[in-house]
Amino acid sequence: MALNDKYIHRTENDQPSEAIALSNLDESDSRPRGEDKHSRIRRYGTITAINGTVAVFFAFATHRYIYHEKDCTTNCGMQWCDGYGMLVLLLAFVYSGLLYFLFLKPRIGSTVSRLLAPPKSTLSNMFHKKMTKAIVGAIVLLGFALFLYFDSRHDASRLMSLTGMVVLLALSFLCSKHPKRINYRPVFIGLLVQALLGLFCIRWDVGRSIFACIGAKVDTFLHYSSIGASFVYGDALINKYAVFAFSVLSVIYFFSFFISILYYVGAMQWFVLKLGWILQSIMGTTVCESIMAASNIFLGMSESPLMIKPYVKDLTHSELHVIMASGFATVSGTVLAAYISFGASPGHLITASVISAPAVLCVSKIIYPEVEESKTSTENIQMEETTDTSIVDAACNGANAATSLILGIIANLIAFVSFVAFINGLLGWLGMLVGVEEVSLEWFCGYIFRPLAFVMGVSWKDSEHVGKIIGIKTVVNEFVAYQQLGALMKNQTITSRSSTIATYAICGFANPSSLGIMIGALSAMAPSRRSAITSVSFRSFIAGSIACFMTACIAGLLIDDSQSMAMQQRALGATANLTL
Repeated sequence: MALNDKYIHRTENDQPSEAIALSNLDESDSRPRGEDKHSRIRRYGTITAINGTVAVFFAFATHRYIYHEKDCTTNCGMQWCDGYGMLVLLLAFVYSGLLYFLFLKPRIGSTVSRLLAPPKSTLSNMFHKKMTKAIVGAIVLLGFALFLYFDSRHDASRLMSLTGMVVLLALSFLCSKHPKRINYRPVFIGLLVQALLGLFCIRWDVGRSIFACIGAKVDTFLHYSSIGASFVYGDALINKYAVFAFSVLSVIYFFSFFISILYYVGAMQWFVLKLGWILQSIMGTTVCESIMAASNIFLGMSESPLMIKPYVKDLTHSELHVIMASGFATVSGTVLAAYISFGASPGHLITASVISAPAVLCVSKIIYPEVEESKTSTENIQMEETTDTSIVDAACNGANAATSLILGIIANLIAFVSFVAFINGLLGWLGMLVGVEEVSLEWFCGYIFRPLAFVMGVSWKDSEHVGKIIGIKTVVNEFVAYQQLGALMKNQTITSRSSTIATYAICGFANPSSLGIMIGALSAMAPSRRSAITSVSFRSFIAGSIACFMTACIAGLLIDDSQSMAMQQRALGATANLTL
């Protein structure tokens, strides 16, 4: 009441400061409302113009396709991996996503959630019962066993890969930190998801075509880097002589450029979060473990931990182990071109990284089971935001960041290849003294890893060569291993099936230099956890290696000679595209 009297007894010339403030606020609010209306008109106009342009372009493309089909003689029909078919797929995916996220989810999402809540709760309660889980697992296992029986009855040698899986699981159990505390849910579900992904990506014609198409598009995309490299270094170094440091490693600049842009606009974080949520829901792993397993499909072992950087200090020993193992079990997209240039199949490389995601979760939870309580969950996790100020800034920073990666690769290659040459010279000298010729590091690796290559499904004749490749990858690095594998493929020293299994087996960063890189990267993010990081590092190295070998066993179990031969021919074609 006193406040009202205060305003009543004021004169017009003695206007209260509160009233002046309210008047100014009304005036200031009127301006933003006008600006909001203008912004709304501009936004709707931009959206209308973009969609109108897309509609007109699609109409012309459709007319062109119909006209072309009338006189078509070769490659007729819808080509889903190229031309008009690819345009239809891209538009369908984009507009389906926009329709769902902008219209359906905000308007009917809550209603649908309420309607689905009772059956979802019933199914959740049902699948929480051990008996139900056992029955479903037995049915799926029986179905997979029947498929393998009918699929491999004319080529029983493929079943040798089952022996490899049993041996690797037994080895994982022997290396377990807490064997009595193993949670077998992520173990069994990880094996199941691996098998299903293998069936989809390798055995099913549609899935194999999808990944072959993705591999071809990745190969084409990476090939554009040769234009920029030729402009800087000259055509002779890139196309004529194909010097590795200039022609192959230059693609890392290009790929890092795009990854940084995707990270700036939030596309990479969104996709990785969704994929991590799927893995968490299916396998029961923690959110940080799932996000890291998903992000390592696309990013490198030192880049992916940046996505959960604020939470590294709070992770349990088991979670740290999974993070490191995920980095060792996969390869980053930035180095795919290097492997492709050596003769590796783009489709196999992408498939290997996808299948290794559940594999590393499965193996890691055997080798280092969770005995602590996780401090991170889907409710409190937030992805690390980019510090770039614009898309141009993100692109430039991404390209500049690739310099250290390329220099690191060059330094490691020079140092380790030279070290291998030194060891081979020393072994050769020692062998000469006792009358044994051709003794080398590769010779020892061939004999040590030959039994492993054999149980993974490689023929005994080729197992020595593949054992050498696996040994070189484990002792030196995967670059040297893929280089030697490419030479074996080019000379047809080993069969296409053996080269395919080897491609999967060495598709990971598990080597001594990567171990140092991983410890250094995580320790820099959480200096207080350095002792915990180093304590789990060696077991994570073993887990990452075993995950790669498990993926190779899945490939050996499902792929036949005709498929591997076709993929090898495409790989050699991709090699020619990158080096010519």
